[in-house]
Amino acid sequence: MLYHARMVVDERLHLPDLLIENFRGIESLTLPHLGHVTLLTGKNGVGKSTVLEAVRAYAAQGHPAILNEVLTGRREFSTFTDEEGEFFVAPDWSALFHGRSASKKIEIIVGSQKKKTKDARIKIQRSSLPDEFESRVLARRRRFNRGVPKEERSPKMIACEPLGPGLLTDERMAVLWDEVALTDDESQALQALRLVYSDAERVAVIGGGQPPIRTGGRRVVVRIKDQDIPVPLRSLGDGAARLFGLALALANSQDGFLVIDEAENGIYHSIQRNYWRMVLQAAHDNNVQVIATTHSWDCVRAFAQEAVENDEVNGVLIRLEKDDDGIYPIEYSEKDLKVCAEQGIEVR
Repeated sequence: MLYHARMVVDERLHLPDLLIENFRGIESLTLPHLGHVTLLTGKNGVGKSTVLEAVRAYAAQGHPAILNEVLTGRREFSTFTDEEGEFFVAPDWSALFHGRSASKKIEIIVGSQKKKTKDARIKIQRSSLPDEFESRVLARRRRFNRGVPKEERSPKMIACEPLGPGLLTDERMAVLWDEVALTDDESQALQALRLVYSDAERVAVIGGGQPPIRTGGRRVVVRIKDQDIPVPLRSLGDGAARLFGLALALANSQDGFLVIDEAENGIYHSIQRNYWRMVLQAAHDNNVQVIATTHSWDCVRAFAQEAVENDEVNGVLIRLEKDDDGIYPIEYSEKDLKVCAEQGIEVR
């Protein structure tokens, strides 16, 4: 029998709990406890990825650029006609609202119930989002910029790096590398790479310049032991690129969020514990609140084992379930996780 211990709220957490209302496929969902590292599991279509998208929206305080990224990632577009009768494609803002409601009365709410600060929750209404023509401009700008330009960021916005389910692009890894080069985080990224490729000695970013077609763009290369010529990071396999990108994302999420969709992707089962050990420790050292999803029992078991071993970081496992009344969470404390790991109890 699993039991649920009372959780101690870490005051450093931006979201010690999570309330979501009217966001995409979620009409109403409350997660009473989030940890410094929270792993979400559950069947396909239950809403795990939507929770990550809601956290991104909260961190960005509902900024349209991030909502646009969410819609772009899901290919949520609509076709409109301008004043001259020309067709154009722009983000379908109605897809953000539960039931794809176009009503200006329906309101998205994301945030914390426990925190009492005025910015503990965000509210998004259709009237607060750009119209179709402004959306077209935003969609075009999305081709060249990622996220919210620095000059448009408000003091309330919180750092939040999204990772997965695919690999980071070469250009994105290069941008994240620029922020850690010549710092201690550079060596941490190299150590992460060595979890899957022990002969990696040094890492660098090359390329750039104009025109990019001649250089192939910016990309990460790795110096391998006893080899004179560096090789592209991606030639070492998805696992190497995934772990290196994860380490960069953790370093760039200091005092903010890292959301990881399908955390098991590209990670061989035998290094899952090393993977979660790194995530838990980096979350503690950089004060990053990590929220991840998985379908893998190996991933859940490794997370449980490492969460129990690490006394400094509160790890929480939540399984999302759905019935006729909606989505609801089943929460497992670290003591529950220990039982799961020791007895092989299925909690996916």
